[in-house]
Amino acid sequence: MPIPRTLFEKIWDSHTVRPQTEATPAVLYIDLHLIHEVTSPQAFTELRARGIAARRPSQTLATMDHSTPTTPRNNLGVIPVIDAQGAAQLAQLEQNCQDFGIPLFKLGSENQGIVHVIGPEQGLTQPGMTIVCGDSHTSTHGAFGALAFGIGTSEVAHVLATQCLLQSKPKTMEIRVDGQLGRGVTAKDIILAIIAKIGVGGGTGYVFEYTGEAIRALSMEQRMTICNMSIEGGARAGLIAPDETTIAYIKGRPRAPQGQAWDEAVAYWQSLPSDHGATYDATVVLNANELRPMITYGTNPGMGIPIDGRVPTVAQMPDASQRLGLEKSLKYMGLEQGQPLLGQKINMVFVGSCTNSRISDLREAAALIKGQQVAPGVRMMVVPGSQQVKRQAEAEGLHEIFRAAGAEWREAGCSACLAMNGDMVPSGEYCVSTSNRNFEGRQGPGSRTFLASPITAVASAINGVVADPREMLN
Repeated sequence: MPIPRTLFEKIWDSHTVRPQTEATPAVLYIDLHLIHEVTSPQAFTELRARGIAARRPSQTLATMDHSTPTTPRNNLGVIPVIDAQGAAQLAQLEQNCQDFGIPLFKLGSENQGIVHVIGPEQGLTQPGMTIVCGDSHTSTHGAFGALAFGIGTSEVAHVLATQCLLQSKPKTMEIRVDGQLGRGVTAKDIILAIIAKIGVGGGTGYVFEYTGEAIRALSMEQRMTICNMSIEGGARAGLIAPDETTIAYIKGRPRAPQGQAWDEAVAYWQSLPSDHGATYDATVVLNANELRPMITYGTNPGMGIPIDGRVPTVAQMPDASQRLGLEKSLKYMGLEQGQPLLGQKINMVFVGSCTNSRISDLREAAALIKGQQVAPGVRMMVVPGSQQVKRQAEAEGLHEIFRAAGAEWREAGCSACLAMNGDMVPSGEYCVSTSNRNFEGRQGPGSRTFLASPITAVASAINGVVADPREMLN
């Protein structure tokens, strides 16, 4: 009898070119390499210096997303790039892709968008693959049952040159979410609750596999939200086993297998879920029935509480480092120990990022804000994750709903998630953001970020303060 294996072990084993030894890491074959303008320039410089070509250009795809402005197009239909550094990065990526024969989705082209949005919507992201990108949130693609993770710039060069990567084998952690989500509780609330439970270092050395009734009930876009923030819990990657939901999402997409190749691919995908009797190195369990909308209060994604909870006190922290961390975070955030966040005044709302900028996110946000108005003194930005998402939202009239409510409808890109190209939160101001990180200065120098779901963000925009979306849904 074969030894039962987890989803992770099946992918790892099938991609191992050279096994790991006590002295050396394993060599893994990489199926798909995604690149963007920020972490790739030095990698191409290295290839040029060594006279090396890209090994598999057809298994590499580039897009422009981080340094791209999201301001409206000019009269010529062009998105102007004002930032000099951003313009240089974009021009360099275009030149690099041209020189090395790598396909590129340029700024303003019909398929351009955030790297972790375009892969799935093109059908490039498929179960059983290994996928890498010079970006932390590559774990997003794990929603399809792919082993996907971020890499550094030197590793980007290594993959370009060899289509392989040196990796030490991580341990496995099952995160089982049983039960059913209540009204107003979303996938974003699940992952924020998980990270609040285990901490930002709780997954260090592990790959997560998300299981359970509540996970199975999620759509693919909701699963992407979950896996996107695996890195924020310290994990190398996050996986969800492929099922009929996965297969239905991929079918018919531009880069999905066709004909007999489709049938063969589906048969392979159906063999990937963890075997009965497979064991994990650790297990964490959550009850979805008990979850409430979540929001962060501090300066890392693990500092999260239910929307109707209170900021912890220093006395509640179990050790000196956590007490010091809480004090430092609250000072930066301008918050008090033990205070509720409900009713906390805000200045800005950002709906977007690779976590929550897909069409389902925009539909949920539009449904809640329809017929309402953004509160006076609050700026609300809605940034679709790709040009395809933007076109679809506009075909459904979502952009008109946002504009009628007083929100800004932008072009596709990473935008205020990391404060590039002018999309940032002013110093000292508070933003309810659907992005994935609330580090000091992440959304701009001195910015103060509350991470939350799209509907919590919308409820807060309408009320001008941190608000519970369940109140509006009721």
